[in-house]
Amino acid sequence: MEFGFSALDEAFRGEARAWLGPRVPYAGERRAWERALGADGWIGIGWGEGGYGNRVASLTQQVVWAEEYVRSGAPGRSGHIGEKLLAPTLLAHGTAEQKKRFLPPIAAGAELWCQGYSEPGAGSDLAGVRTRAERAADGSYRVTGQKIWTSFAHEADWCFVLARTDQGSVRHHGLSFLLVPMDQPGRVDVRPIRQLTGTSDFNEVFFDGARARAEHVVGAEGDGWRVAMSLLGFERGVSTLAQQIGFAEELGRVVRTAGETGAADDPVVREALVRLWAELRTMRWNALRTLGGSAGPGAPSVAKLLWAGWHQRLGELAVRVRGAQGGVGPAPWSPSAPYELDETQQLFLFSRADTIYGGSDQVQRTIIAERVLGLPRQPKGWGT
Repeated sequence: MEFGFSALDEAFRGEARAWLGPRVPYAGERRAWERALGADGWIGIGWGEGGYGNRVASLTQQVVWAEEYVRSGAPGRSGHIGEKLLAPTLLAHGTAEQKKRFLPPIAAGAELWCQGYSEPGAGSDLAGVRTRAERAADGSYRVTGQKIWTSFAHEADWCFVLARTDQGSVRHHGLSFLLVPMDQPGRVDVRPIRQLTGTSDFNEVFFDGARARAEHVVGAEGDGWRVAMSLLGFERGVSTLAQQIGFAEELGRVVRTAGETGAADDPVVREALVRLWAELRTMRWNALRTLGGSAGPGAPSVAKLLWAGWHQRLGELAVRVRGAQGGVGPAPWSPSAPYELDETQQLFLFSRADTIYGGSDQVQRTIIAERVLGLPRQPKGWGT
C-alpha cells in the first residue's frame, strides 16, 4: 500500500524542493525561520480553510510537503503546536472573532504557542487537572496553578490552558479551554527543565492569577473536556509519515555504523536491524491506512505505541553497534563545554522520553482497552 502521487502532486513537490533548497542551510534562529515559512504561505496548508495568509493543499500535497521538509534537513519546528494543534481546534470550535484574531499570526509565524495540559501528580491524566480559573469582576478569568512538561513554553507568546472553572467539579466536568498570553510578568513564570540531553525544551509553567479574556474561551465555559479531546485527535496524521522519514534516516545511519564497526557480523544485531526495518514499514502502512481519519478512536493510541517503543529500541541499538566508543563524548570535557553529546548519544538519551510524552504507553493502552475493546474502566486509584 503506497500513495499514488498525481502530476499536480509532483509539481507541488518541485515547488517545495525549490523553496526549501536554498533556504534550509541558513535556517538558524527559530522565530526567523517560522516567519520565512509564513511569508510564503507554508504554514497551515492542511487547515482546509484559506484566507489567513496560508495556502491550502490537498491531503497528498500535505504529505509531499511534510516529506520534503524532513528530507531537506530543515530544522525542527517551534510553531507546530499552534499550526497543528490549536489552529484545527479553532477551526472546529472557535468563534469567527477567535479565528480572525489568532489564525493569521500563526500562519505568519508571528505568534508561537505552547500547550498547558499536563500537571504534577496527574501527568497524562487530563481529568486530574487542578489548575483553576476564576471569574474576575470585569468578566475575565484569573488562572492559578502549575503545568509541567510544557514544550517550548520558554519561547511561546501564548498558551492554551485546560483549567477548572467550576470549582466544585470533579474529573472531566467543569473544565474550560482558555487562551492565555504568556507575557504577564509576575503572573506567568516559566522554568526550563534540564533533560538528559542537556537541553531544556520542556518547562514548568506557574500561573499566579494570570489573566485570560472572557472572549478567549474556546467552546462554552465548562466545555473544555470536549474541546481538549478534539485537539488530541489532531496530534497524529500527515506528520506521522514525515516523522517516519526521519526514522528511516536514523535507521540508515545505524545500519551503516554496524557495518563499519563489524557489529553487523553479530547475528543478534542483524536480527535486530531487520526487525526494526520491518516494523518501520509496518508503521508506514498503518499510517497510510489511517490517514483519512476513519480508523476509529484507538488509531492515535496505536500509532503512538508503535513508534515510541520502536524509537527507543533504535536508540539503544545505535549506541550498542558503536561498542565502547558509544560511551565517549565527541569532545574533551571543559568548563565551557561540560556536557557534549554526539548525534547517536542524543538519539539514545532523548528517545527515553518517547514512551512518556504525548501520553504515556500505559495511558495509550488504557484508552485502547476502554474505548476500543470495551473493557471495564480501570478502578479509581488502581496502581497508585
